[in-house]
Amino acid sequence: MNLPTTGRRVLVSGASRGLGRAVARVFAANGDRVAVHYATRADEARATLDSLSGTGHTLIGGDLSVPAEAARVVDEAAEALGGIDILVNNAAVNEPHPLPSTSYEEWTEAWQRHLSVNVLATALLSHRAARSMIDRGTGGRIINIGSRGAFRGEPDYPAYGATKAAVHALAQSLAVSLAPYGIGVASVAPGFFETERVAHRLTGQEGESIRAQSPFGRVATAEEVAEAVRWLASPGAEWAAGTTLDLNGASYLR
Repeated sequence: MNLPTTGRRVLVSGASRGLGRAVARVFAANGDRVAVHYATRADEARATLDSLSGTGHTLIGGDLSVPAEAARVVDEAAEALGGIDILVNNAAVNEPHPLPSTSYEEWTEAWQRHLSVNVLATALLSHRAARSMIDRGTGGRIINIGSRGAFRGEPDYPAYGATKAAVHALAQSLAVSLAPYGIGVASVAPGFFETERVAHRLTGQEGESIRAQSPFGRVATAEEVAEAVRWLASPGAEWAAGTTLDLNGASYLR
């Protein structure tokens, strides 16, 4: 079941800044209408919304780790846009918690936060959006934002690496489950890319070390990752269902 090339209805979770903002912009520039989701950064999310080209976009807040809130976010997006053709699961937490220097209580809290947002919220949004697509008979796309860290390990962010591996696995399972309904599911696995949140890490010696991970001698831009997401959601990418697309500038090969 082929999607139209423009005028699609897109929900992007965690779109207040960074990659989510870049993804929202690339879809809007394509002529699609976007529901910009945020958890707590309402002002930044409004800035994202105001920066989108075209019309018909909407802003939706909600705590995706709460099942009822996740369902409401999808339902409000579908109501505002007239349905959902594309879901981009971008919302995530990524907080350091290296085991040797993290207490048991802090370790437990870190894992609970990562699991509730990175895995549970992704699963909840995917179910609600996919059911809407199935019930409407429209088909669609679900794109999960994973990470290079799911494969190479994240010693300072172990819950992040583990939950991103789960995000990739979930996309593969849903790709098989939802293909008969015309729903293509795939994921991207970015390496290090520049956003406001990590800008401080790209200065000094640490920045040099991070850029040296890639033979290109740089890190990606959020826009480069967003373009890959847009392609996976395009009509011509149906056969990429089940794919995990590595986007790391040859910094990690598997």
